[in-house]
Amino acid sequence: MNERVQDVSQLDRLVHEPARLTILMILCGVGEADFVYLQREGAFTQGNLSSHLLKLEEAGYVQIQKTFKGKLPLTLCRLTAKGKAAFMGYSQRMIGILQPTKPSGSRTGEAD
Repeated sequence: MNERVQDVSQLDRLVHEPARLTILMILCGVGEADFVYLQREGAFTQGNLSSHLLKLEEAGYVQIQKTFKGKLPLTLCRLTAKGKAAFMGYSQRMIGILQPTKPSGSRTGEAD
C-alpha cells in the first residue's frame, strides 16, 4: 500500500471530522472560548456544536466548564493538553500527506 494512503487511513477520525477540526482549530488559536463565540466563528447550530463538543470532551480533547456571568449561563471551552497533542499530531500528519513527492514512474492506471 502506498505510504501516503496508509497515513490517511491512520488519521485520528475524531479530529478529522470537519466540525470537530474547526472547533479544535479555533480553540488552539484562542486558548479558551465561550459557547456563543464557537457557535458564531464556526457557523454551528446550537445542537450541532453541543454534540461535537460532547464527543471532544468524552475523548479528553476539550474541557468544558459551565458557570454563570451574572445571572446568565456561560459555557467555557478549553483545549486540553491531550487535545492539543491530538490536533498538532493530526496537523503534522496532514502536512506530510499533502507534501508533493517526486514521481517514481508513470502510474496513471491506464493500459499502454
